[in-house]
Amino acid sequence: MERSGCRARACPLRPGSGKTSHMLNRRGDKRIPRLSGFVLGAVALLFCLSATPVTGEEKPAFQALVVTTADWSAADASLRIYERKDARSAWISAGERIPAVVGRNGLAWGRGLHPDHPAGGPQKREGDGRAPAGIFEMGPAFGYAPGESVPWIGLPYRRMTESSKCVDDPASLVYNRLIDEGTVRQDWNSREEMKRNDEQYRLGIVIGHNTDPVAPGGGSCIFLHIWEKPSKGTSGCTAVSAADMEEILRRLRPEANPLLIQLPQQEYERMRGPRGFP
Repeated sequence: MERSGCRARACPLRPGSGKTSHMLNRRGDKRIPRLSGFVLGAVALLFCLSATPVTGEEKPAFQALVVTTADWSAADASLRIYERKDARSAWISAGERIPAVVGRNGLAWGRGLHPDHPAGGPQKREGDGRAPAGIFEMGPAFGYAPGESVPWIGLPYRRMTESSKCVDDPASLVYNRLIDEGTVRQDWNSREEMKRNDEQYRLGIVIGHNTDPVAPGGGSCIFLHIWEKPSKGTSGCTAVSAADMEEILRRLRPEANPLLIQLPQQEYERMRGPRGFP
């Protein structure tokens, strides 16, 4: 069972499309406005985090996950959840610091709501073992359990089964897409199993990296999920303990337009004031 409006044969790894997009809530009876997928340059940052929306339709974020690392090459990370009541309120930390890991080779600039090619730092590429740095939309959530058994998850939810795959072949027409194998003509040579033989994808959230537009080879299948073990980096995702993953999913709300802000600490401090980061 799915609790999202995405039942197409190949679902983009993104919560939005074009200008203002909408998603069904888990009961499928209410449309919730979402942030747009990609906004050029610094305008995106100012819009998403500032008090004044760019248009009357779109809204700023009221929840943010901030993930920082010691430098571009570090795999160990620190995650904090921030919230604010409205667009003019100060960001408040919601809970203690959460240990996390990113790519085994650290971070590299990804493709999200920040400028496309920021100065300094490596650029994210397929297979580089780096998690994307920048600002990204979050959702939907996913996991192994049927939707009705996880009513405590606020984000739209998609159940992963044995036929659920994420295509990581840059030559494929469905590159960086969650697909139901058997309903899409196979044109890929590699894909990721979404129903694994371990707990890592038992609970997770899709990160809106390289989605609007999708750049072949720009990196694919980026998630926040359960880690294999502490201090072991991933192939390019961000990971936390099972208990912390559950706590994050209990807290995030689709109407709060949650964002992932993921940067090396020095880069975060440089951008924090000008961009209105928590």
